[in-house]
Amino acid sequence: MSNIPSAEDFDLPTISTGNQGLDDVLRGGFDPERMYLYEGRPGSGKTTLAVQFLLEGARRGEQTLYITLSETERELRLVAKRHGWSLEGITIHELTPAESSLDPSQELTILHPAELELSETTQMIFDVVEKTAPARIVLDSLSELRLLAQNSLRYRRQILALKHFFAGRKSTVVLLDDLSSQQTDLQLHSIVHGVVLLEQHAIDYGAERRRLRVVKMRGIDFKGGFHDFTIQRGGLEIYPRLVAADHHKEFSDDMVPSGNTELDTLLGGGLERGTNALLIGAAGVGKSSLALTYSIAAAARGEKSVIFAFDEGRETINSRARTLGLPLNKAMEAGLIRIQQIDPAELSPGEFASRVRRAVEREGGRIVVIDSLNGYLNAMPDERFLILQMHELLSYLSQLGVLTILVLAQHGLVGPMDTPLDMSYLADAVLMLRYFEFDGAVRRALSVVKKRSGNHEHSIREFKLGRHGIKVGPKLTGFTGIFSGTPTYTGKAEPLMADPPDAAD
Repeated sequence: MSNIPSAEDFDLPTISTGNQGLDDVLRGGFDPERMYLYEGRPGSGKTTLAVQFLLEGARRGEQTLYITLSETERELRLVAKRHGWSLEGITIHELTPAESSLDPSQELTILHPAELELSETTQMIFDVVEKTAPARIVLDSLSELRLLAQNSLRYRRQILALKHFFAGRKSTVVLLDDLSSQQTDLQLHSIVHGVVLLEQHAIDYGAERRRLRVVKMRGIDFKGGFHDFTIQRGGLEIYPRLVAADHHKEFSDDMVPSGNTELDTLLGGGLERGTNALLIGAAGVGKSSLALTYSIAAAARGEKSVIFAFDEGRETINSRARTLGLPLNKAMEAGLIRIQQIDPAELSPGEFASRVRRAVEREGGRIVVIDSLNGYLNAMPDERFLILQMHELLSYLSQLGVLTILVLAQHGLVGPMDTPLDMSYLADAVLMLRYFEFDGAVRRALSVVKKRSGNHEHSIREFKLGRHGIKVGPKLTGFTGIFSGTPTYTGKAEPLMADPPDAAD
């Protein structure tokens, strides 16, 4: 069949699938009066997605029909009840093939009972469609028709008969297939107008992952690839794969100050909007506190920030803010800072990207903090291409003028450090935070090792955490070997920062 739409097809606008996420993937929805296929193993979400398709038709005042050969009407109504749906306006017609088609004793008759049962079942489908004249139809499922057909040739003929029958009745049809056959039914794919594949797979720990892929869709420029989804009360929540090129808006590239004059000086004036900064250092060195400082400064300007916390709870972050004298609670009460605690065992990459999009597009977030990338990786250990997904997410945030702050913990405390992943090539700015030992005390050093968008200091400065936030000291010009953890002091430069009585080391 030709993939080029006829002239009359352009007069028919797309119709919603009943699911906003799938509409987004299809860039609008289905072409009307066509036949589509939802396929997936039992439990993957086909029935739920199909009911959403009919609910949308009922909402628009269309006649809808659910023909079921597998699930009973009672089971369908139970599914609807648990999703909080009313099936009012949806006609449910339950077809039950006669048991004789499954009777082994009848297999050697000259006229196989399955031939009669298949014809009878098909005719019953025709009769109920002619009687109700629906605009939207769901047929659940093809596995029963395949069983009755006995062979692929007869099965294909019946599907073609269904297609020709529906073609003259201005009906949009969704077929469900549970993939009970041993191989992918390419013949069926060639007959229908579009194919949507739903999958679920278990990981070693945590909730199962679900994903959806549009295998084909004639004449529709859909978003290819896999799209994560979850089944929630109310239906399927589909998270379309993020394509950064689809999102862009004009924004000013002015500096985003940190609220700390010395830190901004070290950064050559600050961090620019539409860039990202990677904070690297050992555990507890002050990365999260530095990121929190930017959010507090943004709140003081009336800008919104969202902190995605993979590693720490909200109360831990609040406690740190109180120790540093940062007015986090005040900013949260004003709606200027929101902390989104992430459950590592329950999240897929697509759902996380969707949460970030919601924070930026709906809530107006201008600073996004991801704390930490280690938690992000540990939350999705079985996922592949996480670095590519993070690259797409950072590109998306960049095109919307959002400042992104990434926290990455290194392995070790002093001496040689090991980084679990190399994200430096994706970062526009890299800030290195290190412990170093001097004169029997543990101290902290800060340096900007990379900044694409402008000049910055190449010096190393000491910094401290206290009740008045972060304090950045002068350049450590009298030392060598700071980043090795055991520096040598020449005694020719300004000494280290004095320990204030309110230090929070």
